[in-house]
Amino acid sequence: QGSILAQAILVEAPRFSCGTSIGTVRPALWLEEKMAMRVAATVALLASVSADAAPKVSELQHDVEDLQRELAELRGMVNSENSERRLQAPVVTEAEFWTQVYALGNMSASNTAAADELGTAVTDADAEMAAAMDSMWLLLCGTLVMFMHAGFAMLETGCCRAKNASNVLMKNLVNVCVGTLAWYFFGWGLAYGGPYDDDGYLENGFIGGAEFAAGGFMTTDDDGVITAIEEPGQSKMLGWFFQWAFCTAAATIVSGGVAERVQSPTYACYSFVMAGFIYPVVVAWTWGYGWLAKVADVGYMDFAGSGIVHLTGGISALAGAIVLGPRKGRFEFPDQFQAHSLPLVVLGTLSLWFGWYGFNCGSTLAMSDAATGAMAAQVAMNTTLAAATGGLTVFILRYAQTKLYDVGGLCNGILAGLVSITAPCGNVECGSAVAIAAIGGIIYVASSTMQKKLRIDDPVDASSVHGACGIWGVLAAALFDWGKGFDHYHGWSGFSCMTDDEGNCQTGLGGSALGAQIALILAVIVWAGSLSGITFFALMKTGQLRVDKETEDKGMDVAHHSPSKAYSMDESNTVGTGY
Repeated sequence: QGSILAQAILVEAPRFSCGTSIGTVRPALWLEEKMAMRVAATVALLASVSADAAPKVSELQHDVEDLQRELAELRGMVNSENSERRLQAPVVTEAEFWTQVYALGNMSASNTAAADELGTAVTDADAEMAAAMDSMWLLLCGTLVMFMHAGFAMLETGCCRAKNASNVLMKNLVNVCVGTLAWYFFGWGLAYGGPYDDDGYLENGFIGGAEFAAGGFMTTDDDGVITAIEEPGQSKMLGWFFQWAFCTAAATIVSGGVAERVQSPTYACYSFVMAGFIYPVVVAWTWGYGWLAKVADVGYMDFAGSGIVHLTGGISALAGAIVLGPRKGRFEFPDQFQAHSLPLVVLGTLSLWFGWYGFNCGSTLAMSDAATGAMAAQVAMNTTLAAATGGLTVFILRYAQTKLYDVGGLCNGILAGLVSITAPCGNVECGSAVAIAAIGGIIYVASSTMQKKLRIDDPVDASSVHGACGIWGVLAAALFDWGKGFDHYHGWSGFSCMTDDEGNCQTGLGGSALGAQIALILAVIVWAGSLSGITFFALMKTGQLRVDKETEDKGMDVAHHSPSKAYSMDESNTVGTGY
């Protein structure tokens, strides 16, 4: 057996000799493993050889030793082969190396340029989207403000007597139409026409002098291409539309104060003066970055127009009511002058409340980022709380006085709360909004009572709701400012405090801010009150301001309108209806 085994080993061994071309037959590593397996098998066979084969064992052991040596040589060849493969790797010259480096550099520059181009495109797209969102926001809010005219018309009509209902409705419609043309031809240019200094403030600080009748709203390049878009990516027509809604609202406030005794054509003339000159100048001083924007080194604060819109309209309504005098028999027979339609009054109030969200929230002037969204939400919440608080305050006070439910008082209380929060809605917390509206309701009741004692006839209490509460709203913007307890002033900065050049919160601004608010109030009263009074007085001297006594007695609908009644109340139309 030992001889046969030895022969088998000797036959197989040459196949794995050092002279074999290992790399061309099998992989060297596989051969190494194969040889190791054969050596192990040989050793196992030797162990099983019988004792009577002793003469051959020595010979076989020599063969095994030879195989082990060949295995060691084979392992050396494997290591040598691996080294040769590493040495045979492609050799790169220095020139080729730098060529590849330059190629990689050019590729990197190309990728960087592409990335920059993509980044620019993304930035432009973001800017376009932001401008589109801001435009949509202002268009929506401007439309809501315009809808307030429906509320004004219903409220004023309901507060007046039925015999003048058609005239009141017509007067409000004419007011909007005339005010629109006045704003187009003169108003915008005086309010926002500029020119402006490099710091953004109105050059003369008083009044604008360009862009009348929408001049310059559109430009044309050398190829005749028309564009209406300016920085920051919006059309001036957008600003014109939004501010137009505010302008005509201010003029409509006056309408209620002179209702039932003013001649319609004459009032249309006043509306043109109001929308084309009186109100725009107030805007130029304030929202137009005029002198009030930097008074007392801190500037006024009127977020949505307690002073700019409502006080301007309210003080003008007071001037008109004083110049015109009371309606015939108003204080001798007060029961004859009660509101003829509480449903219209309530519907008008709710319409105004609804439109007020466009009035206040829209004054963020943007809705393209989280910050303006949060501010609009804060304004909306303050507006809602103020309306509810003001209404309940007046309702409770009137009930305490008369022990009767006063629906008209509830409606005017809601409006008093809304007017009071219009200026501070962007820089006070919600609890402050409740307090501001409650105080506003008290101020309204006091003002309305005082006017009646002074025999000033204001059919809708416009001067008390918009004038007195407008003054309070302007003051409240400074008195209830967010940073008041920390000796900071937030003002136009909203959630953040006003900062110095180094970014630190400015302190000690409380007195300056209150002084700026008082300056705004006095400026509006002097300007709007005096000019409206002069205008009404001049029209009165022409004999064309107030209707004659006969027309006032029978009603302006019968005297001047067709049909002569706003309501058809014939017996044939009411039989079986419960009326």
